Amino acid sequence: MSIFATQFWENKHINCLKMANYLTSDKKQEIFGQYGKSNADTGSAESQVALFSYRIAHLTGHLKQNKKDYSTQRSLLKLVGKRRRLLDYLKATDIERYRSIVKALNLRK
Repeated sequence: MSIFATQFWENKHINCLKMANYLTSDKKQEIFGQYGKSNADTGSAESQVALFSYRIAHLTGHLKQNKKDYSTQRSLLKLVGKRRRLLDYLKATDIERYRSIVKALNLRK
């Protein structure tokens, strides 16, 4: 294998590790503690919306650097749709919780 091929695969491996380590369990607990009822509150709509927003922000930054990464682009669109559906659910069931999470996360709506 040539030196260029070796460097390419080493850089690709480093980038994969960076993508895998951006969302650790500690970071998830921090997000759930900040927006949910507790650190272990993984199921509430607010904590899920906050987690999706964090992932969306990370994937957006990744796509700015890697414009032709279409699989990540598709994943981003799916996450945005999931977050939108959760926000619609919150809006229909409890408008105060909806308004508080939208304000806390600085979402446009």
